[in-house]
Amino acid sequence: MNKTLPKVAYFCMEYAVDASMRTYAGGLGILAGDYMKGAKDYEYPMVGIGLKWKQGYSDQYIDENDKAYDSYKNYKYDFLKDTGVKINVKIRQRNVICKVWLLDKFGTAPLYLLDTDLPENEDTWITGQLYGWFGEERIAQEIVLGIGGIRALRALGIDVDVYHFNEGHALFAGFELIKEKMDSGLSFDEAVEKSKDEIVFTTHTPIVQGNESHTIDRLMYMGANNGLTIEQLVSLGGSPFNMTVGALRLSRISNAVAQLHKETANKMWKDVSRRSEIIGITNAIHLPTWVDENMISAAKNDDKDALWNEHMKNKEALIDFVYERNGVKLDKDALLIGFSRRAAPYKRSDLLFTNKDIIDPLLREGKIQIVFSGKAHPLDDIGKGIVENLVKFSRKYPNSVVFLQNYDMTIGRMLTHGSDIWLNNPRRPLEASGTSGMKAAMNGVLNVSILDGWWPEACKDGINGWQFGDGVESEDIKFIDEHDSKALYDVLINKVIPTFYSDRNKWIEMMKNSILSTKDYFSVKRMLEEYYSKMYQK
Repeated sequence: MNKTLPKVAYFCMEYAVDASMRTYAGGLGILAGDYMKGAKDYEYPMVGIGLKWKQGYSDQYIDENDKAYDSYKNYKYDFLKDTGVKINVKIRQRNVICKVWLLDKFGTAPLYLLDTDLPENEDTWITGQLYGWFGEERIAQEIVLGIGGIRALRALGIDVDVYHFNEGHALFAGFELIKEKMDSGLSFDEAVEKSKDEIVFTTHTPIVQGNESHTIDRLMYMGANNGLTIEQLVSLGGSPFNMTVGALRLSRISNAVAQLHKETANKMWKDVSRRSEIIGITNAIHLPTWVDENMISAAKNDDKDALWNEHMKNKEALIDFVYERNGVKLDKDALLIGFSRRAAPYKRSDLLFTNKDIIDPLLREGKIQIVFSGKAHPLDDIGKGIVENLVKFSRKYPNSVVFLQNYDMTIGRMLTHGSDIWLNNPRRPLEASGTSGMKAAMNGVLNVSILDGWWPEACKDGINGWQFGDGVESEDIKFIDEHDSKALYDVLINKVIPTFYSDRNKWIEMMKNSILSTKDYFSVKRMLEEYYSKMYQK
């Protein structure tokens, strides 16, 4: 380990370590888990702070009426180590005891998880369900993560140079840093400036309404203010109090998670006074977790036979996986499209079905086959409607369309290994980054994507994948959906399908280019180096 590097405490609401540990919901957790794994691999001085979710995120299944429903169960993580440390936080004037557990599989980058599920607590539920509620419950969870996280670091005797807030959930850690300094005699303004010097912030959500906010009276009632006055709260996050605005004002530097997202975030928050600069550091992935190393070796050796044979092995494994889960036997010789996303309207899961006259014969004749997966937030009826719509299409085309329920890391890994192409069609510029496409690209699965998120930085159209939509943006949803669906059909029918079926050499060359053009830049090693050089070191 390089002793001259600053010691970083990384705060995040969720971490995806592996499929057995249900402490993640989606992309934020996947990123955080990959980040900690990378910190371990390259011996960066870092600790992770999170919560030990008793029930994790929802398991989401399809019932006999093809409706999505949520299921919860209690998980036991016997591999976590008891640190012997307990700390206290005040929530609604009541004392809440938080036990600190250690996940030490990250070696030099340990992950500490706080837990309120203790017999001495009245509020055992706080670390129950990840994103299970809104309002007061969410604030309580964020008090434990932020204020409790700082107190845990102190109790563990861990000295920290930089506090990294991955999304606004961790903001209350900043309130605890301010309180520590005010308790030592500094004024509020002095404490803010000194705390700001220690904090960096990553923003992910490219829609203003998607950034969490709370009324001031609710923060005061819950005790999230941590001693700050109403006026002091408003000076940081406004009224209603916006967690992202507060984090932008309480950090010395912030970052968006792709270069296009940097432009979007700076436009979104341009009217926020006294905010930190928002730079761009593009997300990346942990290769050992997500990538078949045999595909990388074959690409580096320019061994086209090995590349295709290894891909077919991964494709057949995916086909077996689908058969085992859904009883549908897909055709290994037919073009297989992978699509797995959080079920949100802007991701447009059903864009491919816009024109029945075009898509119907392709599916009926077995020219293309599609495997979907995804989850909606438990309280998001619109998102569940998207899932149910995909299930409806799988009933309509039982041999060509599959929906894999209860999306998780295992499904994500199978799809990004074994698909032929990876479809991504959000309404630009609403995809902050997206990392599933990176995983696919490094496994030789060709991206067919809107120029959104990370893809504008990687795409060499017709060489390492395909773009469609020409980067057009519009507030007119009807117009943009029609424009993009036409562009998608054009690329699919005139480029993707002919190349797959009639020019195997070109397809394999594109697979090789996909792997070689992404494996270094979109690896967690580059991302960590950028965070240290551009954010952590002054």
